[in-house]
Amino acid sequence: MIKNQWYVVLSSNEVKKGQLVGVTRLSKKLVFFRDEAGEVHCIEDKCCHRGASLSHGKLLANGHVMCPFHGFEYDHTGRVKAIPANGRNTPVPANFKVKSFKTAEVADFIWIWYGDDDPKDSPSYFDDIDDSMSYAQFKEVWNVHYSRAIENQLDPIHLPFVHYNTIGRGNRTVVDGPIVQWKNDTMFYFYVFNRVDDGTPAKKPEQLDLNHKSQVYLEFKFPNIWENHIMDKMRVTAAFVPIDEENTMIYLRYYVGFSRLKLLNKMIASLGNIFNKIVLHQDRDVVLTQIPKKSELKMGENLITADAPILEYRKKREALKSSE
Repeated sequence: MIKNQWYVVLSSNEVKKGQLVGVTRLSKKLVFFRDEAGEVHCIEDKCCHRGASLSHGKLLANGHVMCPFHGFEYDHTGRVKAIPANGRNTPVPANFKVKSFKTAEVADFIWIWYGDDDPKDSPSYFDDIDDSMSYAQFKEVWNVHYSRAIENQLDPIHLPFVHYNTIGRGNRTVVDGPIVQWKNDTMFYFYVFNRVDDGTPAKKPEQLDLNHKSQVYLEFKFPNIWENHIMDKMRVTAAFVPIDEENTMIYLRYYVGFSRLKLLNKMIASLGNIFNKIVLHQDRDVVLTQIPKKSELKMGENLITADAPILEYRKKREALKSSE
């Protein structure tokens, strides 16, 4: 995993007040909970005493997480505030603590800061999605490293083959470009120019004019969120959430803003997500066969020009990992 990054890890509706939610994210056992003000907190899901799972305990009225084994109480910073066996008023040694993670809640997602340094800013979602748009969401687990799941959405070559009867209709097998544009150090757009083979070779990116691009283009923001700009009031987004080195939770959202009535937009998004799920499962059936499950910058693959978005992703991911 890339350190010193804000990762989407959960959907906001998965952590409700009064509940402890234990999940594995970034290969770590974590427990999430909300305080009385509704703010989300995250600490390691392992009691520092005898290793019991804190998420199997209780969230007390004072906001503490109580271990189910011996009643140790943890605050949101991960420090033990009470050891019942020693007496509640007995001071607790400083070494009785677990790791805590800084959290944020943006765009109905829960994010955690994964790194040693404090974050310099808050996480940001996609700038072109606002409150005028409503979304429907579904989630599912893929048995692959999150890098493989991400790269599938950066791949313009697979459309006429994997999605031959859905979004890849038209037999546009030749890929001119694509053009990759970095907007900042951790976010890029890429523009796809797929066409039917007329006997002419695929054009290089420098031979293309962005004025002739389709209204459909794609965006990726490190470390794990992606957006498909379909039209002005329609988007598909995905968060590729690392569970561990071999499993990824995918949160797919379909945003629409055709109507001023949010409920109607929500209904349209829900119906549209039926189709999006079919498309995603076409991807899944192929991606799960890839070897190895995790991608790297150098891994014995023979990439071609049309793989430019994947290569850009790999190079930047390698650079961010190297800078840790």
